Amino acid sequence: MAPSILETFEKTGALLHGHFVLSSGLHSRDYFQCALVLQHTELAAKICANLAAKLADLPCDTIISPAMGGIIVGQEVGRNLGKRHIFAEKQDGRLVLRRGFKVMPGERLIVAEDVVTRGTKVLETIEIVKSFGGTVVGVGCMVDRSGDQSPDFGCKFVSLVKLNVEVFEPDKLPPELAAIPVARPGSK
Repeated sequence: MAPSILETFEKTGALLHGHFVLSSGLHSRDYFQCALVLQHTELAAKICANLAAKLADLPCDTIISPAMGGIIVGQEVGRNLGKRHIFAEKQDGRLVLRRGFKVMPGERLIVAEDVVTRGTKVLETIEIVKSFGGTVVGVGCMVDRSGDQSPDFGCKFVSLVKLNVEVFEPDKLPPELAAIPVARPGSK
């Protein structure tokens, strides 16, 4: 029997426990450091093949990912679907297309990401696609930790695992979490 994605995250040390600040600015007791699982190329290939299978029914031309976390996921999903992969990256504090990447009017794209909490980077990526006249037909991620607060991306949204992981505003931390030193392991 194949291990679950959560077992794989635990085994590779990619699921961390403590006090973390997420890229959204929210605080959490749990953190998914996807790079620690994706560094294992065989695991990355298997995990992302499973994600690609959940997106295979969508008519798309290109996969796009927000940098940094989504790049490997997008590359592997694109490889599995036989599609080109591009990524958006930060410039002056916002995501943009660089490096000569283009979205053509009418082009259909899937956004691939590692972890979604509020979906801020995915929404920024969708806005980039729309600004070029493209359409996002789906969003896929490895881990959806949005719980019952799932973002509305206006298209199909799939994940390999959906969790209801508690998150807290910085000024509303429970005392036991506030007592733990904070870590910022993300890509910012």
